[in-house]
Amino acid sequence: MDQPESLKTETAKPAEKSAKTAAATVVPFDQADGYTKVGPGPISAIRFRWTARRGDDGYYVDETVGPTSIAVSSGPMTADAAVKTVDARARAAIERFEALKNEMTGNGPFASAGRAET
Repeated sequence: MDQPESLKTETAKPAEKSAKTAAATVVPFDQADGYTKVGPGPISAIRFRWTARRGDDGYYVDETVGPTSIAVSSGPMTADAAVKTVDARARAAIERFEALKNEMTGNGPFASAGRAET
């Protein structure tokens, strides 16, 4: 289903943005509903997604893992707080993913210490 240009979501892609260079996101108050970010990772079944939605008493952030999971919701909160929550959770996921990736490839903070012991 096509969405109007004003409601299209922004997706964080690890190849395009790193956690260190991600800038603050400015979303107009009336466009916070539907604001979405997707976490990093090679497998969609375990990839996190955060979506802000408007409820009767404020905004909520729905967090899902994979395309078929049941959402865990946080809220109610203001539109600005919902966008900041989505951004913060996506940024934290990118940082954790990068740390895990670096550890697995031997570029982590303990890489030199581990080599000295063997």
